[in-house]
Amino acid sequence: MEQIWLTLQRGGIIMIPLLLSSIIALGIIIEKVITLRRRKILVPEIIAVIDNIKAPEDVSLALSICDKHKGVFSNVIEIGLKNTQLPKDDIKEMYEEQGRQEVRVLERGLSILETVAAIAPLLGLLGTVLGMIRVFDVISTQGLGQTESLSGGISEALITTVVGLSIGIPTLVFYNYYTSKAENLILDIEKYSNDLLHKIQKFRKTTE
Repeated sequence: MEQIWLTLQRGGIIMIPLLLSSIIALGIIIEKVITLRRRKILVPEIIAVIDNIKAPEDVSLALSICDKHKGVFSNVIEIGLKNTQLPKDDIKEMYEEQGRQEVRVLERGLSILETVAAIAPLLGLLGTVLGMIRVFDVISTQGLGQTESLSGGISEALITTVVGLSIGIPTLVFYNYYTSKAENLILDIEKYSNDLLHKIQKFRKTTE
């Protein structure tokens, strides 16, 4: 552990923003592991209620279930349950508006993850450039005989490059994974919302 710390110290000042960016990325990844669990978003109790709605009398039960399980899914489903008297197009428009708001919740932090994935390799490259500048400064002032000074500059350049890529590559992988997962959850919410909308329209036709 001490050896790792000494190696990172040799990376120079660029290691500070690199370490900060890695901490930020790790925090967002952990948060997404918790918040984007499928069962946490698509609550099974709400899905079961949607599947079992048979008559207008079941709407109040569905609303009570949504109240018990507040979240992205229930916020969208409640729009249809609370506005069964409105025309189909109006409900659909309200679904879309609420859906846009909930998408922001699901995708919160992903833009930061994308930024970290982009800048970490660039910071590593900056560290490489600074390290090489140090090498050339040593060469210009002391010649090629100062192997210790030269190796220090080259080491700084290589360490920051490796660390930058080590942060950027996995962060990009996680960003793509959670972006795809959020999009799939949104599509699933739309599916259940449309199912509920079709049932509401059937209620309206039977009562007219």
